[in-house]
Parts: sequence; structure tokens; C-alpha cells
Amino acid sequence: MKRSTLVDVRRRRRKLSVRRRLSRSGPVVRLSIHRSAKHIYAQILDGSTGRTVASIGSASKKCVADLNDKSKSEKATFVGKEIARLALEKGVEKVVFDRGSSKYHGRIKALADAAREGGLKF
Repeated sequence: MKRSTLVDVRRRRRKLSVRRRLSRSGPVVRLSIHRSAKHIYAQILDGSTGRTVASIGSASKKCVADLNDKSKSEKATFVGKEIARLALEKGVEKVVFDRGSSKYHGRIKALADAAREGGLKF
């Protein structure tokens, strides 16, 4: 099997595993993460209504001025603290962490740790 195909298969399997665990927990509020090559995005989604409660990304207008000279991990830490602050303002304290097809490592872990420090409970 080609290396790129193998990576895609593993990523798809990881994503399905995460989705399966999320569906067992019922309609809960979740912290969904998207990671691109340069930026990272986080949003709080309400599972019962399907609406976005809060969202922020390292490419958003609020963050660009603060994050110009930062590394990708520092951007993830900033986004984690900001999403925790926004969620607590909206009255959300407990969430389920939805990392999608990403491994819990590097920028994903930095964002999760910063969100926990900011007051969110996973």
C-alpha cells in the first residue's frame, strides 16, 4: 500500500473512532478542533441544537495582531485560552474534546492543555 494511502486510511479510522465515542455520549457540548498546515481553529458546538456557541482561530482578526511572530504551538496555546474564555462567557464549563482525525500530540495537545488551564473541563 502506498504511504499516502496508508496515512489516509489511518486518519479515517482515527476519525471514525473519535466519532463513535462522541456518539455514545449523546448530544453534548463539544470542543471541535481543525488543524491546517499554518493555522489552528477551535469551536464549541452544542450537540442538541447543532449550533456553534463560540469559535476562534489563529487566522481570525482578533488573533492576527497578537500572533504574527509566534510559533504554531504558541498560536495553539493562545487559541486554547481564548476558546476557554469565550466558552465561560457563554456559560459553558464542561465539554467533550473532539480532535477529529488528528493525533493528541503537538498543537492539539497544546490547545487542549491551554483550554483546561483556562477553565474548561473535558
